[in-house]
Amino acid sequence: MSHYTAIAAPTGPILADLRSDTVTQPCSGMRDAMARAEVGDDVYGDDPNVNRLEATLAERLGKEAALFAPSGTQSNLLAMLAHCGRGEEVIAGEAYHVIRYEAAGASVLGGVALHALPVAEDGALEADDITAAIKEDDSHHPISRLLSLENTHYGRAVPLPRMQATVEAGRAGGLSLHLDGARFFNAITALGCSETDLAGPFDTVSICLSKGLGAPVGSVLVGPADLIARARRMRKMLGGGMRQAGVLAAAGLYALEHNAPRLAEDHARAEALAAHLRGLGLGDVTQATNMVFLTPRDGLDLGSLADHGLRVSAPEPAMRLVMHRDIDDAGFTALKEAFAAIA
Repeated sequence: MSHYTAIAAPTGPILADLRSDTVTQPCSGMRDAMARAEVGDDVYGDDPNVNRLEATLAERLGKEAALFAPSGTQSNLLAMLAHCGRGEEVIAGEAYHVIRYEAAGASVLGGVALHALPVAEDGALEADDITAAIKEDDSHHPISRLLSLENTHYGRAVPLPRMQATVEAGRAGGLSLHLDGARFFNAITALGCSETDLAGPFDTVSICLSKGLGAPVGSVLVGPADLIARARRMRKMLGGGMRQAGVLAAAGLYALEHNAPRLAEDHARAEALAAHLRGLGLGDVTQATNMVFLTPRDGLDLGSLADHGLRVSAPEPAMRLVMHRDIDDAGFTALKEAFAAIA
């Protein structure tokens, strides 16, 4: 999530950028795949790499079709617009990305109401809250149409039984279901489940390629063929139709093959960093998947981390420290030493 305010950047060499897993640079193998990509006009459906990427993720998640979009925000927006008409409603968590960090695009551009529910400590919604939020058929209310969930949420991989309880509450109330799976592969890595285990209960799922997977651009929306066809029309309307997009899709295909399997390394590094920070007594520390959150103790000057070559986000009130594929052994050692120095 790029909405975290950054502390001043280092003036010298950057040894590790901990602001987000969106900051990764394409590796040489990914750049080579992009350079060699066979391309065509995707608006005409002619780009072979885009078609391959869409087919690959649809098959892996057990869905009929998929759509490549420039960003996760647009992918979520396309899902909400495909599911909902004007005057209808999306129910989601107050702290979920679709509510808090996507500029209310579904409301502004689609006339879709957003109903925010409290989010539990584990990142889930409570089934009773969902049931209570679903509107009766009354002209005074918007029509409750879609339940949008999130996994992971601030790094927390929501357990499958908790997801299933919310899914069942939504289905019982006649809602369609969308999953914002921006870090979908981090979630299944942490939960030890299959792609279809997590995606199966949902009508649509949004997968971001430019976070933990390390691609430079792009998200993919998967779901039923009719909904994806509507989303494709909406993508064109929103200016998201791209031409020779195969150079970007090639990066996504490379990421799925080479970077998804290594996400456990990021999770292990985050766990090790959390233990290190606790040992230094820097403040309150929590960790989930590839993210560490540090709420600094009073008087601790975290701004000096820039002097040690670290790019970090400001504490708001917790500082989010994100592990990703561009933090190598040397960078990880440097960041541990930097925190030790300011302790």
